[in-house]
Amino acid sequence: MPAPVERPVVAVLCERATDRPAGLDGLPIDFRYCAADGLRAAVRGARALLLWDFFSTAVRDVWSDAGSLEWIHVTAAGVDTLLFDELRDSAVVVTNAHGVFDRPIAEYVLGAVIAHAKDSRRSFDLQREHRWQHRETRSVLGAKALVVGTGAIGRATARLLGAAGLQVRGAGRVARGDDPDFGEIVASGNLSAEVGWADHVVLAAPLTAATRGLVDAGVLAAMRPGSHLVNVARGPIVDEGALLDAVATGRIAATLDVFDREPLAPDHPLWSAPNVTVTAHMSGDVIGWRDTLAAQFADNAHRWLAGEPLLNMVDKKLGYIPTGDR
Repeated sequence: MPAPVERPVVAVLCERATDRPAGLDGLPIDFRYCAADGLRAAVRGARALLLWDFFSTAVRDVWSDAGSLEWIHVTAAGVDTLLFDELRDSAVVVTNAHGVFDRPIAEYVLGAVIAHAKDSRRSFDLQREHRWQHRETRSVLGAKALVVGTGAIGRATARLLGAAGLQVRGAGRVARGDDPDFGEIVASGNLSAEVGWADHVVLAAPLTAATRGLVDAGVLAAMRPGSHLVNVARGPIVDEGALLDAVATGRIAATLDVFDREPLAPDHPLWSAPNVTVTAHMSGDVIGWRDTLAAQFADNAHRWLAGEPLLNMVDKKLGYIPTGDR
């Protein structure tokens, strides 16, 4: 009688140990579900790790027990909260949720652009006050948008904004022309010289050493009066204190989905800052997104079990999938 085939063990880090991603039961895998306080035990002997709690930083703390790991999958586009030196230097493959959030985030950005142009914040305030006040608003046709970050999310955003009639440029590591999605890409390292062109500055870049603090007081001061900053990337890309100073006078507006610390504290001044719209890190989270994430992992798990190349492999040194110059 042949010996039973040993099933690989995969640890699944969830916000709560009772969480269960849908659609994984049919895989020939022994899953160990845990919260952060159980990760050390769950990861011992596990060959792979699914980070369902994708903002957790617990992997660093249990790394000494993770010697069997071959693969970590993060159910997010950004991997900045996962990466640390020992993981970067290891042979462990990291994959992410590349592609899942591109269109939803692009739709969020388009909605933010239209809401700014149509002065929706003021309309909501007037409605609450029961005040009828006729106003003229702006068209998005011909408005200019600079998308900082030329990866998949930035490209989906550029295509959708272009379809709505905006003029779009990209900002990435390397300046170049004739890009199929952006037309022109300017150098993000010289951002203060480029943002004055735009009515809308959209941040869609990964958080790396090069982008942390990229939008500083100088960049914010260089934005044209009445322009609009949209951040769907990571909070630390923006100097939050400088942003508060910039919006305090109403010179620029901002739509912010991400922040230095999340959740945003109830007494944080951004809640009541003029011309600022705050959302709870939800720009990519459309109905059914968790099922899509689980299905994406299951597809990659089939590849892993079959010894085939995995999809969405992250360059751990860069901190993202190098599909373009970010």
